[in-house]
Amino acid sequence: MTAVPTPAALESRDDLALAERLHGARERILAELRKIIVGQDAVIEQALVALLAGGNCLVVGVPGLAKTLLIHSLARALDLRFSRIQFTPDLMPSDVTGTDVIQDDPATGKRHLVFMAGPIFANVVLADEINRTPPKTQAALLEAMQEHRVTVMGKTYELEPPFFAFATQNPIELEGTYPLPEAQLDRFLFEVVMTYSPADEEVAIVRATTRAAPEPIRPVVSRDEILAYQALVRRVPVADPVIEYAVQLARMSRPVDSGSPDFVRQYIAYGTSVRAPQALILGGKARALLQGRAHVSFEDIKALAPAVFRHRILLNFQAQSERVTTDQLVERLLAAVPTPRSGLG
Repeated sequence: MTAVPTPAALESRDDLALAERLHGARERILAELRKIIVGQDAVIEQALVALLAGGNCLVVGVPGLAKTLLIHSLARALDLRFSRIQFTPDLMPSDVTGTDVIQDDPATGKRHLVFMAGPIFANVVLADEINRTPPKTQAALLEAMQEHRVTVMGKTYELEPPFFAFATQNPIELEGTYPLPEAQLDRFLFEVVMTYSPADEEVAIVRATTRAAPEPIRPVVSRDEILAYQALVRRVPVADPVIEYAVQLARMSRPVDSGSPDFVRQYIAYGTSVRAPQALILGGKARALLQGRAHVSFEDIKALAPAVFRHRILLNFQAQSERVTTDQLVERLLAAVPTPRSGLG
């Protein structure tokens, strides 16, 4: 009989205490967001998971779903500096990163270059309608997203941690847009889809937004606490079967893999990169802590798979012609790849 491994968990008393504080902080954050945001529980959870995992989010949804309001409100609840960049066809890279300007020195009368920081120098940056600006300006975000720094005129400037980039896309207006290349999409930890709220929630939204202004959101978590929580996420141990399951899901999404299901080879041109299982595990750690657990389960991996995979899988022409969606394929993938029997949930 095969031995059933026990779930790996935090062992340090300090880490366990920090994990309890994080679980309590989640409830306080949600309470503040509920002052303004109605519903969108899955989106809020994925945003918090991404932030704790140190990743970035691509948010896709039609106008009017409170994408900007949600992100700004989250930054206020976390006491983080917020910046919004409206991406347009004429936006230049320097409009994002900042640039050197010539200033006079009153003491010497000489001129010298002074760096004027751009809106990227914030903790939470909203890149609104990122696909409306040319690739040259889109690329200005790449170094910031990946390395948490920017380089201007050969000089590198570090971004103050924590740094978190949200980028939004409008799925219904594609004229005059510049689709993000796969290499840039891969740098987003999650692609989060915001959809219309159920009827009862929409009634609550209309009621709440047509009366007196809501109570302002109060900061309930400090910057230092967020950094401590991000470090804690990295220390959460993960059992080998969970890691192997995450890797197997990613490998089975690749049509070049000999063991991939028939529907993968039929509809997928390119599967996920190695960043996908990395995102599943990091996200799984953060999700577990937010839910008050000190170990990652298979359910954490399954819950995050759509957000991790949907922007990393490239569909072929047959899938597009038959209107097969990435989410449908991810659902089939989760059904096709068996969950290991290890007692981890």
